Amino acid sequence: MIRNVEYDMATGEGLIACPRCDALHIEEELTDGETARCVRCDGILARPKSGAFTQIIALAITTMVLMVGAIFFPFLEISRLGLGHGTSLFGVAMAFSEGFIAPLTVGLLGVIVALPALRAALLVYTLWPLVRGRPPYAHAVRAFRLSEQLKPWSMAEIFIIGTAIAMVKVGGLATISFGPAFWAFCALIFVSLANRSFMCSTTIWDAIEDAGMHTDGRERVEAA
Repeated sequence: MIRNVEYDMATGEGLIACPRCDALHIEEELTDGETARCVRCDGILARPKSGAFTQIIALAITTMVLMVGAIFFPFLEISRLGLGHGTSLFGVAMAFSEGFIAPLTVGLLGVIVALPALRAALLVYTLWPLVRGRPPYAHAVRAFRLSEQLKPWSMAEIFIIGTAIAMVKVGGLATISFGPAFWAFCALIFVSLANRSFMCSTTIWDAIEDAGMHTDGRERVEAA
């Protein structure tokens, strides 16, 4: 962030837009624990916290570990009249791997598993050198921008809600036992909520800029 109240409408330097309503505000430096809110919608503009980057990295690594368990460990078992059948999420996806519904395999594993894991890896890639006091990696700007774009498409929690609804309907027909993969997904929801509470996109962008990297193409506008 710049350290005064000057701003440039041509380049956007010194201004910050609300992520909810796009209202423009003059950018100011905040200390740890302070929160800047939008004057129009009261949305959070910036909220730096001491040690937040380390906590985000720890939660991102936890997400990737939980994802591995959620894919390969047993997800649930359905039994009736002494006969039972259990499967993992990977086994469910493979059930759609033949015929005209084969694209469902890619969609299922992509939206539910790959995108959240990829986003977690991108956050680690972006924040790891910053936590260690070193310059960001070469593609840190692209990595963090992609992680922000993937945020709406990470639907692990939606999958759990849909599974719970389906199990309520099936519960009257058979006995259902949840495996460790199901509980890993449940834990993933709480990890995701904790990650969101610690993460402030504006603070991360500012840290990348303070480390000497250009993030918004402002230098190209000035050069023109």
